[in-house]
Amino acid sequence: MAANAEQPAPRYDVTLEPSDAEIVEEIAWKLAAQATGRPDDIEWVEAARNSWHELPVALRRTLAAFRRDSGPDGGLLLRGLPVDALGLPPTPSVNGSVQREPALGAAVLLMIACGLGDPGAFRPEKGGALVQDVVPVPGMEEFQGNAGSTRLTFHIENAFHEHRPDFVMLLCLRADPTGRAGLRTASIRQVLPLLSEDALRTLWAPEFITAPPPSFTMGDVEEAPAPVLTGDPSDPDIRVDLAATEPVTPGAADALRELQDHFDATAATHRLGPGELAIVDNRVTVHGRTEFTPRYDGTDRWLQRTFVMTDLRRSRAMRPADGYVLEDLAQPA
Repeated sequence: MAANAEQPAPRYDVTLEPSDAEIVEEIAWKLAAQATGRPDDIEWVEAARNSWHELPVALRRTLAAFRRDSGPDGGLLLRGLPVDALGLPPTPSVNGSVQREPALGAAVLLMIACGLGDPGAFRPEKGGALVQDVVPVPGMEEFQGNAGSTRLTFHIENAFHEHRPDFVMLLCLRADPTGRAGLRTASIRQVLPLLSEDALRTLWAPEFITAPPPSFTMGDVEEAPAPVLTGDPSDPDIRVDLAATEPVTPGAADALRELQDHFDATAATHRLGPGELAIVDNRVTVHGRTEFTPRYDGTDRWLQRTFVMTDLRRSRAMRPADGYVLEDLAQPA
């Protein structure tokens, strides 16, 4: 991703060549126009998967490399993607807004999702739509979620869930007209060597409970204490939502505060413009958002979001008919 003065330029900051951008646009429009049904349908996703193989080789090679190793900051910024600027309607302003109809942005997101793995969604979150709008909603300014406009705390997407996404994709259709709204990211790969021995030891211990985010419409879920860090001690995965993860010991509370301080100190801010796609490695990198003031006049910031699973098979028991939507935890498939 492109970074501001908070952090040096990361590994994956890619601008499409004009000729490649034209090819992507042609293939995306063809998919949007010819694929039958809705972007949520299995048939639509399969058409997107076939279209992925027609995309420029340079783009496919970059995404394959990123999938294997997301780099020290665990993120990628891809510039120059097609956006339907002339046909783009006013920015939605209703809670739960999603993209159910074929469109250029949906085609781009689902093609690239199929190159990274498989698109996925969760039924309790925005009805399980594969392409979701990230827009400010009147009356939800203080909401800790994609509908808010207050400062959004750092989090792994759906940190509470056993089958949380491996990648989070955010495509900008319309930039914030005030220039203030920015995606913030911070990677455990950069924070790990900064942590004290006490904090590091505690973050590996099962002393944290993470609740579902407020965007999930579901009943109470019993969560057992779990560690924040798992996997290889030299390159761990992280599971934390600083708005929803509760420490169960005083030492865990201290460790979370230290972790947040280091996230803030190493964070990069990305003010996305139209046609820019940010991909966050949800296993190692947290993300959040700066505070901003929406206008609610149709010109507000408009991102579209798609989740990617690199091993869809792991969640098979929660996906009826081997589809792409995971059902409520309380409703096994």
